[in-house]
Amino acid sequence: MTNVESNRQPGVVEVTGADPLAPRWVSYIAVIAMTALATVAAIAVDSKINIPNLSLVFVIPVIVAGVSSGLGPSLCSAVLGALAFNFFLTEPRYSLAVDDASNVWAIALLFVVGIIVSGVSFTSCRRAEDAALLQKQATVLENYSRDVVAAKDEASMASITSRALASLFRAPAVVLAVRQGQLVCLTQTTGIGPVEAEFEAAQSSLATGATLRGGVYPHPASRFDFWPVRICEGEGVVIGVAFDPDERPPAPDRHAGVVASLFGLALDRLRERKTAR
Repeated sequence: MTNVESNRQPGVVEVTGADPLAPRWVSYIAVIAMTALATVAAIAVDSKINIPNLSLVFVIPVIVAGVSSGLGPSLCSAVLGALAFNFFLTEPRYSLAVDDASNVWAIALLFVVGIIVSGVSFTSCRRAEDAALLQKQATVLENYSRDVVAAKDEASMASITSRALASLFRAPAVVLAVRQGQLVCLTQTTGIGPVEAEFEAAQSSLATGATLRGGVYPHPASRFDFWPVRICEGEGVVIGVAFDPDERPPAPDRHAGVVASLFGLALDRLRERKTAR
């Protein structure tokens, strides 16, 4: 039976997760504030000038919320804007009742326009975020390919690899290897470290030569996904990433596979240099 050891290396990367609820609440508070400002501005203008399309003032917070905060705050802004327009700017004032049929259409159109604008703004913002993420991942892989080849020993390669994985997926990463019949942890980023269940899953990945997803059969207790890097008689290397189940990327194999391939090539090159000596 394979023994388990864990040897931490210096220079690891700290991966921290921010509380998603805090910025979300801040976004909704900002939406309420922007809608309140739009309401004050609309009331001030309405008291001086009769403008037919005054309801369009409430579209501005919807656009700002959609671009900066996402779909939820943007929809909230659309609803608040329609209610504020109805309550403060249609007859009878300071009531949600509507006497004029034209005002009913104005409120309905404001709400529909708000929903459409929020959807378009959110989609544009999401595409921009996806493009920025792809650019960052490409940069990480480019830097990794250069750094791992320039590394002088296996420990440095393992440390560079774990940092690259953590940067790619914003999740804890490990590099495990079989040394003299023992599965050891060469390096890991901070966050969570491998335990017995992860070592067993890593052994299975090495034994089968296949990617093994964490949290599923036959190793449901494992928190890490594992990808085998190199398998040969008496030794093997595997990389792992502990994804948050709620934030798991749709296709991690694409980037992790590139890292595994580059790591394997760097290890082979290191072996060739040692043999040449």
